[in-house]
Amino acid sequence: MKLFKLLIFIFLISAFGCGTRRSVTSTSSSSKGIEEKYAQTLGVSKSDISNKKLYSFIDEWDGVPYQYGGKTKKGVDCSGFTTILIRNVYDKEISGSSQSISKQCNSISKEKLKEGDLVFFKIDSKDVSHVGVYLQNNKFVHATTKAGVMINDLDETYYKKYFSGGGKLQ
Repeated sequence: MKLFKLLIFIFLISAFGCGTRRSVTSTSSSSKGIEEKYAQTLGVSKSDISNKKLYSFIDEWDGVPYQYGGKTKKGVDCSGFTTILIRNVYDKEISGSSQSISKQCNSISKEKLKEGDLVFFKIDSKDVSHVGVYLQNNKFVHATTKAGVMINDLDETYYKKYFSGGGKLQ
C-alpha cells in the first residue's frame, strides 16, 4: 500500500508539480542579440535588459527538458533549475525542494517582485510544489514538465490559479 501511494505521489508531482501551458519565448537568439530577444519576449525596451548574465544563462538553458531530480542540461526540474540559476547568476546558495526553497526566502507580494526574486506555486497541493525566478513585466523563468525550461506570464490562467507568492532570498 505504501508503494502504491508513493507511485501515485511521484506520478502527481511529475504530471502536475512543475506543469505548464505555453511559452512566451519565441525568437531565436542566433538571429538577434540577447537584449533584443528578451526585450521582445518580456515586452520591455532593450535598455531594460541590463543583467546580461541572467539572460545569457536563460538563453543557454532555454528548452532543456524536464527530468525529476535533474540538475544538468540533459534534464532539470524546477527546483534544480532555480538553484543553478541563483548560484551562477547571483552567487547565492539555495537547495532542496520548492517547499524548502520557499522557507529560505522572505515572503513578498506579487506587486513587489523584482528581477531575481522567486515565485512559488501550490499546484493541486497545500504546500509549495513549484518554483521559478521572476524576470520583469510579470514574466518568470522555470522548468516545466511539458516543455522544459521556458518563460511564462504570471497572469496566464494556469499560473494565476496556482500562484502562492513571491520570495526574496535572505
